[in-house]
Amino acid sequence: MALGPFLFESHGFGYADVGRQLDTSWAELETAGQLNALQWTGPRSETISITGVLFPQAHGGQATLDGVRLAAKFGMPLMLVSLGGRVFGMHAVQKIDEDRAFHDRKGTPGSNAYTIEVKRLGAGFSLLSLLGIL
Repeated sequence: MALGPFLFESHGFGYADVGRQLDTSWAELETAGQLNALQWTGPRSETISITGVLFPQAHGGQATLDGVRLAAKFGMPLMLVSLGGRVFGMHAVQKIDEDRAFHDRKGTPGSNAYTIEVKRLGAGFSLLSLLGIL
């Protein structure tokens, strides 16, 4: 799997779980004499959570996670692609949580459990608009 130029690997920057959440919207309409009607107004958002554990001292991977963090800080949308090449579209990094443990004398963690939360960009997004060409 890849998030933009950041490749997930079996050793180094690997992941353990991928979760997916779709939020849709239904408007409730008052109806006389029966249950209120529901009208679908469309999808609101699609969020994907990627969790994993890095072992930076043994297998590396921290620099890649730091790259994802930097892309998030600069608001860079990233393409999410599965291992089989399925393209899930452009996503914005919403949150990165890290839990670093087993630090050595220099303060380098032996393990770093992380969660990356990305949200799919709407249909109004285009790479050209990102570059300011339009």
